Amino acid sequence: MQQLDFWIAKRARQIPDKTALIQIETGQTWTYKELMQHAGWWSNKFSQQQLQKGDRVVTLMENSIESFAILFACRMNELIYVPLNTKLSLTELQVVISDCTPALVITDDVHCERAALLSPARFIKCGSSEIMEPATYNWRDDPQLPWMIIYTGGTTGKPKGVVLSYEAVTANAINTVINWGLNEKDCTLNYMPLFHTGGINALAMPVLLAGGTVVIGQKFDPEYAMRALDAFKTTISLFVPTMYQLMIETTYFKQSNFPTVRVFLSGGAPCPKPIYEHFKRRGLPFKEGYGLTEAGPNNFFIDAEVAMVKEGAVGKSMLFNEVKIINELGQPCSQGEVGELCLKGSHVFKQYWNNEQETINTFEGDWLKTGDLAKFDEDGDYYIVGRKKEMIITGGENVYPQEVEQCLIAHEAVQEISVIGVPNEKWGECVIAFIVAKEPIDQLEQQLKQYCKERLANYKVPKQIYFLQELPKTVVGKIDKKQLVNFLLIKE
Repeated sequence: MQQLDFWIAKRARQIPDKTALIQIETGQTWTYKELMQHAGWWSNKFSQQQLQKGDRVVTLMENSIESFAILFACRMNELIYVPLNTKLSLTELQVVISDCTPALVITDDVHCERAALLSPARFIKCGSSEIMEPATYNWRDDPQLPWMIIYTGGTTGKPKGVVLSYEAVTANAINTVINWGLNEKDCTLNYMPLFHTGGINALAMPVLLAGGTVVIGQKFDPEYAMRALDAFKTTISLFVPTMYQLMIETTYFKQSNFPTVRVFLSGGAPCPKPIYEHFKRRGLPFKEGYGLTEAGPNNFFIDAEVAMVKEGAVGKSMLFNEVKIINELGQPCSQGEVGELCLKGSHVFKQYWNNEQETINTFEGDWLKTGDLAKFDEDGDYYIVGRKKEMIITGGENVYPQEVEQCLIAHEAVQEISVIGVPNEKWGECVIAFIVAKEPIDQLEQQLKQYCKERLANYKVPKQIYFLQELPKTVVGKIDKKQLVNFLLIKE
């Protein structure tokens, strides 16, 4: 195969003076040429640190345009970029650090103290990069070279490192550009965390590949975000349903027609129908998509007009990937039949870091088994109808019940525990815990929530705790979570 140059370097040569990145909080703006120059500075820094091919470079930092310079420099130096979830507790971060064993940790002022406590071999503070002129670099076009490891929760609660190759990231970006019609005139506002594939790969990388502009924000404020959509003349942006829930309640949402916006995108969790209705009443284009860290995350295309009629539909597979739904026997499902969604394409990840068995379990030949349940209609449009696994998605964040259960069962007052997710208009789902206490204690609910907050990310802490004398069991002695759901329905 013919050797090709790095696409971000080619963009920097083609449109050097075009704005690539804007940081909302500081007003800092980088052109494509400047982005490449800052990436060159980091590439030189990595060489000075004597980092070797395949070394992991971890970042623990707030959303920043600097992270893109680091990310691109990692690929130039054949290093693996590992962004850490800043919402995790120190204990949770240490688990990830122990798994990926980084050669270098890069942090910012906000997380500097925590980074030091993680005891990496070396760490540097970002925000110090300069323009490297000329932005020289060595380049070897190896599509299968690992570029990123993005950690996502595991079914047992242990994080899994999703290894994304250069080919996977680039294929997702190309597929998105073609199917969603992105070009140099596009501008996206990104408040999605840049430790998630949604923040990096859903729109940021595709828009940069297309030659557009990416506006990066840190702390999400619904009124400010709504105004920023117009202020920066954005055309396409992605938010999670909990963000939209807050945005539609703002004064600005009721006032502006958002003249430059081609479409509002929703992802990260199933979107409540009332949000569709708000956009429909305003005559604003809105649709939702489906993806996961292991695949893209972009997999489907649907026209906004169709999406407003078929609420909840994610559409048809994109041009350069394939989808299918299979039943429990592994056979293709027919129209309207619910089964497990499977994906195939160059955008799909190749392996979990240090987890060969989980990698094997996730694939059936070339097909990625998503663990999500879906169906398709007479037009071939797909709908995500549920999750095969018990994962809870709250505010766009993944929560695995067993991880919360393991935390709570360690408390001396807890005898039995079961955690489920229940639908919630604001959060998509919320975490609910059912507990059998060893003996009644005043203020136990508050104590247990505080106990979780000290050990888990805040979004994993149960929103509500119910105390029962005993947990319902199946005939084989397993806790019957369906009965717990029914318990909540009866209470309502």
